[in-house]
Amino acid sequence: MLKVQRPTTAKTIISPSRLLLWVGVVLMVGFCLAPVLWQLLTSFKTNAAIATIPTIYWPSWDQLTEAHYIGLGGEFLRYMGNSFFVSLISTCVCLLVGAPAAYSLARLKIPGENIILALVLIVSLFPYVLLFLGLLEIVKAVGIGNNYLALIIPYTAINLPLTILVLRSFFQQLPKDLEDSAKMDGYNTVEMLQHIVLPMTIPALVTTGILTFIFAWNEFIFALTFITRPEMQTIPVAVAKIGGASVFEIPYGPIAAATVLGTVPLVILVLLFQRRIVQGITAGAVKG
Repeated sequence: MLKVQRPTTAKTIISPSRLLLWVGVVLMVGFCLAPVLWQLLTSFKTNAAIATIPTIYWPSWDQLTEAHYIGLGGEFLRYMGNSFFVSLISTCVCLLVGAPAAYSLARLKIPGENIILALVLIVSLFPYVLLFLGLLEIVKAVGIGNNYLALIIPYTAINLPLTILVLRSFFQQLPKDLEDSAKMDGYNTVEMLQHIVLPMTIPALVTTGILTFIFAWNEFIFALTFITRPEMQTIPVAVAKIGGASVFEIPYGPIAAATVLGTVPLVILVLLFQRRIVQGITAGAVKG
């Protein structure tokens, strides 16, 4: 008589190295997200809960309020609009100027190409804060103070070297056979760049554009100095000027609420283009 052997369920054994890896991942994620969570909770805490000692890490429902967000008013939306306009125009100009320049350095035989690349690299590594006094004199001499151009032009100039370097590396990864085929089909250099090359480098354009946008969105020193009209200020300046009821009071709640609102557009932007960002970062890592 045949005996039917019951299938034995294999026990999953987790190796110590894999367990240690997951513990490290959890700790790293918690370490990175803890400040964000703390800022978010602070933006909803009441002033009494914020000032309580010992610190209340997890407030109850009666210790939460939306008054900090309401207190920012409609003016803060205007500041967000100013930041969005300046950042968007600066990013577009960087890509429009940087893409042809990067393609020229990647494909064309330019005399002194190595010297040009060295200068671009030096400018990209140069601390932009050291340019502050010189830019201030230029802004005063040209008379563009209290004008969006006073921010758009410096942001574009600072981000343009990085844009050129990043896009040049992507253009070098593209096969030249496609460009040769396009020339045989009658495309000139501008048409080939517009219809063939640039569509293939969309991940690089998105990655570079987001880096440029984030820099312009978060920049503080130029925005504080070159723009003095309150209705034209950007988010970093608006957050820095939030005051309390007295000189000795630090309005932690309104500052946290303003910080959260100023970060939400960047989070949405990254989530919308996360696939393109990953493609842009990993493209060219492996040559096939």
